[in-house]
Amino acid sequence: MSTVNGHNQKAEVAKKAAETVLRQHAEQQFAEELEELAKIDTRKRPPNWKLSPWAVRTYLMGATLPNGFEITPKYIGNPRLMEIAIATLATDRALLLYGVPGTAKSWVSEHLAAAITGNSTLLIQGTAGTDETAIRYGWNYARLLVEGPSPDALVVSPMMQAMREGKIARIEELTRIPSEVQDTLITILSEKTLPVPELNMEVQANKGFNVIATANNRDKGVNELSSALMRRFNTVVLPTPDSMEAEVEIVERRVASLGKALELPAEKPALEEIRRVVTIFRELREGRTLDSKTKVKVPSGTLSTAEAISVINNGLAMAGYYGDGVLRADDLAAGLTGAIVKDPVQDRVVWLEYLQTVVKEREGWKDLYRACREVL
Repeated sequence: MSTVNGHNQKAEVAKKAAETVLRQHAEQQFAEELEELAKIDTRKRPPNWKLSPWAVRTYLMGATLPNGFEITPKYIGNPRLMEIAIATLATDRALLLYGVPGTAKSWVSEHLAAAITGNSTLLIQGTAGTDETAIRYGWNYARLLVEGPSPDALVVSPMMQAMREGKIARIEELTRIPSEVQDTLITILSEKTLPVPELNMEVQANKGFNVIATANNRDKGVNELSSALMRRFNTVVLPTPDSMEAEVEIVERRVASLGKALELPAEKPALEEIRRVVTIFRELREGRTLDSKTKVKVPSGTLSTAEAISVINNGLAMAGYYGDGVLRADDLAAGLTGAIVKDPVQDRVVWLEYLQTVVKEREGWKDLYRACREVL
């Protein structure tokens, strides 16, 4: 009985701790969904996978299970892209998720790792300052000076841990990493081994190990991947949402999820406000209005779906803390302007022209026009 009570107490402590975290990992936030899928998943699983490829796809795309349990969609788009990504990870080739900023590359990467291995935290963040130790291994220099090179002085990287445990390592913004550091991956991806010459040893990857990397096309020309490294990856390009409805649905779902996590004291945003923001972003991205009757100038920013989510959340915070809790044009104006005007000279002209020629003339949008002009 005491063992059961101890287990219940630990579970309660873990639950309370999770409630105070600003953002839970995917395997924590969607633990119930993963558990329900595992219960009914009788299909063949690749070595060391928690779920079968069928169940991983179901987790990503969403479905209603035979017992009535609802799996929420994590990715709204072409399911074939997710099937290709999942199938790639079941082979010996690494996966590169590529596309414009804000197309859910990191989001998909996290959920793939969570569903396949139950651990999405083996993450290497790519920056201009990322060095080889982030990918290979480092040293505890205090112990190194006292003991010399030894296994105890070794600092294990997320990559090395993934290889040892047969998990998936994630690399964010691969093209931000210097080229000479990128090439550290070649031996790991081709030989599935990580040499440690200082200890005259190597770490060999266990079954289930693989790598998911992300890169965005705005970094083209920064640190291009060598042809040798590109050959080790299977590339899946994640596009911007095909339709207005798909993008609105993505924004609505993510805003609801983030609003709940942030405990914003505002009402759920009206679908019409989300639609207005998405319409503006799509028109400015494409250089024309949705009806193709008016051409508009394109600003320098990406105006991604992720930025639309940020604009709505910022508006909800304004409405909740400085308004009556209802999202209105005044709450959206500053966030919209900040997202669009990245270049204070060029983008300001683009935004002003769009406000005058499109927003001002659109029926029912006068409130948004006035609010945006006030903050410019």
